[in-house]
Amino acid sequence: MGQLLVYAGMLDGREVAWIPAYGPEMRGGTANCSVTISSREISSPVVFQPNVAIIMNRPSLEKFEPMVKPGGSLLVNTSLVREPGQRQDLRSFGVPCNDIADELGNGRVANMVMLGAFLELTGAVSPESVINSLRKVLGPKKENLIGINRKALDAGAAWLQQAAAVESQVS
Repeated sequence: MGQLLVYAGMLDGREVAWIPAYGPEMRGGTANCSVTISSREISSPVVFQPNVAIIMNRPSLEKFEPMVKPGGSLLVNTSLVREPGQRQDLRSFGVPCNDIADELGNGRVANMVMLGAFLELTGAVSPESVINSLRKVLGPKKENLIGINRKALDAGAAWLQQAAAVESQVS
């Protein structure tokens, strides 16, 4: 997800920086990636207080929720994280990423569902740039996966649109 955001940012003509941290904990642990996308030059790739945290599992919520800037946002995969975050100073959106991916017929696109929600929330990069980046990452042999990934992006964006509409009605 982080790699696609960085590539898409470059395609959109933005300044980008990222620091991936992928190790043996990648499946089910707190693997993470810090991404900065800006219209201005980036002085440091280190992110101490992100504006948004994408939380795909419970250990990540516990580790990364405290780091988010006050007034920032959490996008939480409610398929795997049943309890909401503890902070009241954040906007929190639950996205059942795994459930939506399963409904689409491919549980492996849960991260793309979340990426679609993130793009809807932030507008950080264009969905078209993400798809073009995915084409480069997958290569011609896996071109057949573009369609399901696009559906997952769209489904995540639609879910967040609906959640935001409900939030504004409640407010």
